[in-house]
Amino acid sequence: MLGLALATLRHRRAGFAGAFVALFCAAALVCGCGTLLVTGLVGTVRPERYAAAPIVVSGDQEVHATVDKGKGKTKEKSKPIADRAWVPAALADRVAALPSVRAVATEVTFPALLPGGPDRGAWGHGWESAPLAGLVLAAGRAPAADDEVVLDAATAARAHLAPGSATAVRTPAGTLGVRVVGVTAQGFADQSAVFFATGRARALAGHDGLVGAIGVFPAAPSAAADVRALLADSPGAVVRTGDGRGGAEFPDAAGAGVRLVSMGGVLAGTSLLVALLIVVGTFGLSVQQRQREIAVLRAVAATGRQVRKMIGGEALLLGLSAGVLGAIAGLPLGSWLHGRFVALGVAPANLPVVLSPFPALAAAAATLLAGWGAARISARRATAVKPVEALGEAEAGPARPAAARIVLGALAAAGAVVLTVLLTALHTDQAATPVCFLTVLLWCTALSLLGPLVARAGTAVLGLPLRASRVGGWLAVQHLRAGAHRLAAVVVPLTLLIAMACAILFTQTTTGHAAAAQRERGSTADFVVGPHAPASAAEALAAVPGVRTVTRVLHSQVRDGLTRRSVQAVTPERLADTLDLGVTAGDPGRLADDTAAAADGLGYRLGQRVRLTLADGTPAEVTVVALYGRGLGFGDLTLAHHLVAAHVDVPLDDELLVRGDGLTRQSLTAALRDEPGLGVLDRASAASSAAANRTGAQIGYVSLGLIIAFVAIAVLNTLAMGISARRHEFAALALAGATRRQIRRMLGWETAVAVVLATALGLAVALAVLTTYAEGITRGSAGVAASGAELALVLLGAAALAALGTWLPAHAALRGPHRRA
Repeated sequence: MLGLALATLRHRRAGFAGAFVALFCAAALVCGCGTLLVTGLVGTVRPERYAAAPIVVSGDQEVHATVDKGKGKTKEKSKPIADRAWVPAALADRVAALPSVRAVATEVTFPALLPGGPDRGAWGHGWESAPLAGLVLAAGRAPAADDEVVLDAATAARAHLAPGSATAVRTPAGTLGVRVVGVTAQGFADQSAVFFATGRARALAGHDGLVGAIGVFPAAPSAAADVRALLADSPGAVVRTGDGRGGAEFPDAAGAGVRLVSMGGVLAGTSLLVALLIVVGTFGLSVQQRQREIAVLRAVAATGRQVRKMIGGEALLLGLSAGVLGAIAGLPLGSWLHGRFVALGVAPANLPVVLSPFPALAAAAATLLAGWGAARISARRATAVKPVEALGEAEAGPARPAAARIVLGALAAAGAVVLTVLLTALHTDQAATPVCFLTVLLWCTALSLLGPLVARAGTAVLGLPLRASRVGGWLAVQHLRAGAHRLAAVVVPLTLLIAMACAILFTQTTTGHAAAAQRERGSTADFVVGPHAPASAAEALAAVPGVRTVTRVLHSQVRDGLTRRSVQAVTPERLADTLDLGVTAGDPGRLADDTAAAADGLGYRLGQRVRLTLADGTPAEVTVVALYGRGLGFGDLTLAHHLVAAHVDVPLDDELLVRGDGLTRQSLTAALRDEPGLGVLDRASAASSAAANRTGAQIGYVSLGLIIAFVAIAVLNTLAMGISARRHEFAALALAGATRRQIRRMLGWETAVAVVLATALGLAVALAVLTTYAEGITRGSAGVAASGAELALVLLGAAALAALGTWLPAHAALRGPHRRA
């Protein structure tokens, strides 16, 4: 049967091209997503400022917890914290005293933003940390006075500064006028470095008695082991060597790795499920087109097992070739995805993509198994019937779907209903979004299994108006009735395309619009100032005549156990003047350093003591004094500004909310003349600006948009396979007197029925899933937010794909029949 499989592949290349394309795209997509997953798991961040220090001592960048697994079993788990963990400066003296250590150098880090420079990756340090990177001066001298700085070469070139230049630097203490006294010979590609005098840098960092890192220069090979032994009694200190130094320099690397693992895993899983659905449908259509051939084999004494082995052998050969080529193509796809995520700020630029063979091998293996399994499943019906019945079915088509298929379809539909209802109970984006896409796939799986029944029902309804076209419409109705399985093969990928595109687009807009609406209703300030506002800006605004309240707002993240919570840190004084959180219980006026307000639906209750881990790993315990309903717009927790600001890498306020009497934008702008770069917006402008910042939406579009592209290819593929296999049918119609125009009209009506049916089913699935998603994610405060223009684009795109997939193969297929006729 293997030889027969080879011969079949050789002589039916056109028929197997569709299955090859589907398997190739599936392998490429899974490999590309797997590359992201591997990069997040084993990728390492290259050190820059710490490149010259062989050993680096820094704080522990993870929070640890013991999880009860039940039955007396426990497991130690850890999650990354959001910002840099600091260590006592006194540890440097202890390390320097070791005989195996030649020298040490300490470092502090704080935001230092130059005019026109980047908002991210711009840091100030003390000149004492220069040996960590092996920096030497190319021009000028080291800083000595409080207003003197040294710039790295790349920063100086970008800012067009040289020794003797004067500039301003925004720091947590305010915007400072400084003078450039030196430029280093080396530059940093992924960050901007501004070096102050050592004492001034420590004062600006604001962490008394703490340093961000200690670089160790060994005098003996045993230095690393000696340092670890010395610091064994300091659980908050971690000794890093080799590539591990990059994790100390870039504390967000661990979080970026987790995000890549999460996105890669979700995207790879979703891709694999979509691929299975598409590949099963493609092989099912291929087997149906070969029923006459299979029936002849059965009639000449081939057993069902032999035919299944032949079809399985074909699938293995196809899967092997398509899987290997697709996996190879998936490696550059993974690199492109990584580049897009770097551009969106999801991953640091110095976390290089890891091009490992494992995703390629896994993708090839998964594709091989998927193709083989899909072929065997599709062949079961054709090989299970008796030889004489097989010949009859080859001509008339299967009378109805198998009972097992109907039962599985009903079970899939029941599972989809359960997941749809479950979405109402999921209130966080990281929990609801994967379930949302899984629910769409499960609905489409149910439709795939029940496809012939759905196609017959749709034909019965939509066939009535087609009778108005006496030739093309009448022919279309007859062919749709006879070929319900063929219609189903087209409808399912079109339905998946519409439903998945709507889910990707409108989960983002629903969440974004609900958050923007909550922020708009909850912000009662007259003006909003930001971003990255120092404390001095708040003081300047408070001194403006007529200003009654200036609320400082800083966003961060904390851990409640191992659960990540988004935090809004605010100054509690007269908070009701500028913010209305939609309080449902308690009193936010009691907000202080040891209290918190929490969003509804997260399991918090009034009076509860909550142990948190702040962004730098510092533990804190707060009492819940209020609950509020606008958590989507204002975060999971609201804490006192003083509690949070001392434990974040960037203690610059994201917003300053200003309320008063008779205020104008001009008066506030004049008060900020010493703080260049800060914008003053009224309430409406601030709300629209916040709504426009949708990096998360762009990530979703880049990631899952690839799946839409794959489904679109599958739609074209399925249509091309279906029409190309109908050449004999077109020849018979031509012999009976049908013209090319009439046959094209017939195909056009058939495609129109498929598009209308798929649109109705796709919109029904999307509406059901998005409605419950919106109910859960907004806690019933908002419905689905769908853009009419985007919806029209999706529907027109699906219709255009169907038209293109019909017209091109039909144009080729209709040449021969009339010549032969």
